[in-house]
Amino acid sequence: MPKETAVYTHGHHESVLRSHRWRTAANSAAYLIGELRSGMSVLDVGCGPGTITADLAALVAPGRVTAVDTTREILAQAADAASERGLENVEFAVADVHALDFPDDSFDVVHAHQVLQHVGDPVQALREMRRVCRPGGIVAARDSDYAAMSWFPESPAMDGWLELYRRVARANGGEPDAGRRLLSWAREAGFTDITPTAASWCFATPESREWWSSLWADRTVGSVYAKLTVEGGHATAEELTAISGAWRTWGEQGDGWFMVPHGEIVCRA
Repeated sequence: MPKETAVYTHGHHESVLRSHRWRTAANSAAYLIGELRSGMSVLDVGCGPGTITADLAALVAPGRVTAVDTTREILAQAADAASERGLENVEFAVADVHALDFPDDSFDVVHAHQVLQHVGDPVQALREMRRVCRPGGIVAARDSDYAAMSWFPESPAMDGWLELYRRVARANGGEPDAGRRLLSWAREAGFTDITPTAASWCFATPESREWWSSLWADRTVGSVYAKLTVEGGHATAEELTAISGAWRTWGEQGDGWFMVPHGEIVCRA
């Protein structure tokens, strides 16, 4: 697969958007919130259904947020999220992070959440994010690290899920263990003033276990990921059904615990 060409492994199935709509600035961009000020201009790269975007817009108002993603369909959902909150300082555009259609030095903050793991050339993406960021501004990125995910109780079928997902994501041109690579990528992109951190999501209450296990059980058999997995010869539909069942079994465990670690970077342009 040529560099800069990658297939979005998750797609926009309902089970994927169920996860994305849960995300807020508080649970997904806390490392950035302290840097935001009223009046700032923000570019939100890979905004998805727009829940983080809406929070960023509220935090920098009357400053403006430009939210970009790869399809008009998902941008329409992000626009709805902003409209529902009465936010009038957000605009939306289709964009490719490898070649952003904005002039140099356009934004005070350029933000990407769970984006670099899915693109074909994350270093070029960061270079573009740096190019459109004003001198003294901030480029911020946060990505999960699949290889570092952990759970209890142990489950051979869940081990198989993790190995399979990482294989499929890489076959699609992405890097599922992006979190640990963000610092290295940022340095390669030319940043020298970088603050790297880490944070995690934890799903261990009955409600969060049921939610997390159900969305992954559904995603495993019903999403673009399932289609790409079978068509790519990585697993059969029957094997995916078994993995989906393992997710539901884990979610029923009274002592079930799941951690999703993330790498984070705040880079001064």
